[in-house]
Amino acid sequence: MEQQTTLEKSSVFQFSVRNDKVGVITIDVVGEKVNTLKAEFVQQFQDVLKQAQQHSGVKGLIITSGKTDSFIAGADISMIAGCKTKEEASALAKAGQDLFTQLENYPLPVVAAINGACLGGGLELALACHGRICSDNSKTRLGLPEVQLGLLPGSGGTQRLPRLIGVTSALDMILTGRQVNAKRALKLGLVNDVVSQDILLEVAAKWILLGKKEQKKHSVMDRFWANTTLGRNILFGQAKKRTLAKTKGHYPAAERILHVIERGLEKDIQAGFKEEANAFGELAMTPVSFALRHLFFASTALKNETGSSEKPDNLHHIGILGGGLMGGGIAFVTATKGNLPARIKDISDKGIAQALNYSWKALSAKVSKKRLSARERQRQMGLLSGSLDYSGFHQSNIIVEAVFEDLALKQKMVADIEGVGKGKIIFASNTSSLPIHKIAETAKYPEKVIGLHYFSPVEKMPLVEVIPHENTDEKTIATTVAFAKKQGKVAIVVGDKPGFYVNRILAPYISEALTCLVQGEPIENIDKALVQFGFPVGPIQLLDEVGIDIGTKITPILVNAFGERFASPPAVDAIIADDRKGRKNGRGFYLYAKHALPFSFSKNKKQPDPAIYRLLQIKPKNQLSSSEITERCLLLMLNEAVRCLDENIIKQPRDGDIGAVFGIGFPPFFGGPFRYMDSMGTTKVEEKLNQLADKYGEKYRPCERLVEMAKRNERFYD
Repeated sequence: MEQQTTLEKSSVFQFSVRNDKVGVITIDVVGEKVNTLKAEFVQQFQDVLKQAQQHSGVKGLIITSGKTDSFIAGADISMIAGCKTKEEASALAKAGQDLFTQLENYPLPVVAAINGACLGGGLELALACHGRICSDNSKTRLGLPEVQLGLLPGSGGTQRLPRLIGVTSALDMILTGRQVNAKRALKLGLVNDVVSQDILLEVAAKWILLGKKEQKKHSVMDRFWANTTLGRNILFGQAKKRTLAKTKGHYPAAERILHVIERGLEKDIQAGFKEEANAFGELAMTPVSFALRHLFFASTALKNETGSSEKPDNLHHIGILGGGLMGGGIAFVTATKGNLPARIKDISDKGIAQALNYSWKALSAKVSKKRLSARERQRQMGLLSGSLDYSGFHQSNIIVEAVFEDLALKQKMVADIEGVGKGKIIFASNTSSLPIHKIAETAKYPEKVIGLHYFSPVEKMPLVEVIPHENTDEKTIATTVAFAKKQGKVAIVVGDKPGFYVNRILAPYISEALTCLVQGEPIENIDKALVQFGFPVGPIQLLDEVGIDIGTKITPILVNAFGERFASPPAVDAIIADDRKGRKNGRGFYLYAKHALPFSFSKNKKQPDPAIYRLLQIKPKNQLSSSEITERCLLLMLNEAVRCLDENIIKQPRDGDIGAVFGIGFPPFFGGPFRYMDSMGTTKVEEKLNQLADKYGEKYRPCERLVEMAKRNERFYD
C-alpha cells in the first residue's frame, strides 16, 4: 500500500497524493451513512480541484468515497423542496452542469473509483470523469433513478450517458431508472474495468499512469439512431409510443426525457444541457414530482423508525409455519434479502418440498439471467431447511405463522410455540382478517404475539403491516419491524381492528366495483376506468389475482365489525357457488389459458368470462362514464382511510399514503389517498361524497372527521 500525504481536508473532501504522484479526492459527508451531493459542496469541490492542480507533479486524480459500500447515492433531494420557482430549480441543475463540465475539462486525467451505490448525481459526476473503474462488490450499482421522482437527470446525465453507452441503452436506463451491476456496466461500456474492491485504487492509479483506454465503440445501428434525422425520428417516435402506453400520460418526466435527449443529439451537447436544466426546473414544480418526492421522504423516514420506544433484539434464526404460497414467499425473502436462516414446518413432506422449490425456482431464474452465480444460489438455498415437527425451532427468535385463516388452528400454534420457546420466541401471524388480540386470547405470553401481514406475491410486494394488540410489548414491536426491514420491506405499524388498514380501505373499493357489475356495467369498463385513473390493475381483476375466496372470508368479518357499508351485493354469491376462486384455479371474472376464447383483439388483453353475466342474470351494457365509476369506487376508499386515521388504525397520514401506494398500488403520482385529498381539498371531497350519498345511499356519507375538516378547509399535511 503506497503511503498517502494529506494536503487539505474539509468537512466533505479530503485531498491526498500517493507516492506515485496520483492525487486522490475522497468524498465523505460527515455524520451521514451515504454521500449525497448538496449545493453548498460546489465551492468546496472547485477549491479541492484547484488545490490538486496547483500541487506540483500530480499526474492525475482519482475520485473515490470514504463510505463503506457506497460511492455517491445521488443529490440531496431536499434541495428541490427549497426551490420556490422553476427558475430556482433550473439554476440548481445548471450549477451541477457547470461543475461537472469543469471536471470534464480538467487538464489532468480524472478517474472515478466506484465501490457501492453510484446513483443520480453520483453517476453524473462519474460520467464527467475521463474514466470509471468499479468494484465487483455485490452492492455496486449504477443508475439514474430521477424519473422515479418525477424528474430527469439535471447535471448532464441526459447528454453524457447516450454519448458514452449509446442512445438505446441510455434511454432504457434513464426512462426506467433501472440500476445496473458492475458486470452489466462493463458490458454497456459505462465503466472501463471491474476489479476486486481491495485493488480498486491501484487499478485506478494504473489507468491514469498508463494513459486512457479506448472507449467501447457504438454499434452501427446506435450511430444510425443518434446521428441521422431518419434514425432519430424512428427511434424517438417509437419510444414515445411505448412510453405513453406505460405511463398513460401520468408521468410527464418520461416524455421530457425523450425530448431533451433528442434535442441534444439533434443540435449539440450545450443545447442539450440548456434543455435539460429548463426541463428539470419545470418538472420540479409539477404536482407529480411533489407527490413522488413525498413518497420518497415518507418511505425513507420509515426506514429509520423502529415503530417502538425500544431497541430491537438481534435477529439470528427464523421459523415459518406453513409451506404454502405465502410461507414459501416469506422463507424466500428471509433467506435471500435478510440473509437469515429460515426453517419451514409443514404437515407434509410435499408442503416443505413446495416451499423449498419456490426459492429454488426464483433463484434459478436469476442464475439463468446471469444476475446471480450458481455458487451464491447454493449458499442462499443453504439458509433454508424444513421439518415436520418443531425440531430446531427453539433457536428462533421470530416464528411467522402462514397457515389457513382458522382461529382455533392459530391459537393452537401459539400454544405449540410457547412450549418450544418458553416465552422467548415472538409469534408473528400473517393473518389477513383475524384480529391479533383473538389469536393471543389463550396465550401464556400474549406480549410475544403480533401480526405481520404480507401481501402476495411476497417477493414483489414491498409492504408489510405490523399489527400489535394492546398487550404486545415494545420489544416485540421493534424486533418485528426490524425483521421486516431486513427482508427489504417497508413496514407500517397499524391498529388491531378487522381488515387492519390496507384490506379495510380496499374492501369497499372492490365491493363498489362489484355493485357496478351487478347493476349491469361490463367488467372491462369498470377495470379500465380505474386503470386509466392510475391503478396498476382494475378492482375486479385484482380480486381475481388475490383470490375471490379470500375476499369472501374477509367481507363478513368487516360487515360484522363496521356495518353494511362493507357488504358485497348478494348476487355475487352465485359466483362463489360456481367454485370461482380467480387465477389460482383458473376460474374467475376473467378467462384463463385453457378457457380463453380463440380470438382476441390483443394478445395481452384479458378477456372477461361471459359466463359471469349469466350467473348474475344480467345483460352488460355501458351505462356509466369512466369518471362516474372511478368516483364511486375511489371515494369510498378515501372516506374509509379518514376513518382509519380517526380510529388510530394508522398513526399519521404518511403511513396511510405509504400503505395504499405500496400495498394496493394507489397511483403513486397522486402521493397516496391523503395527499390526493389535500390536492382536491377536503371541502371538495366532502361535497362529492354527499352527492353520491344522495344518489346511491348512506354508505357514501362522509365520516365525522372529514366533515369537521371540510368546515375549516383543513389539510392532512401542512
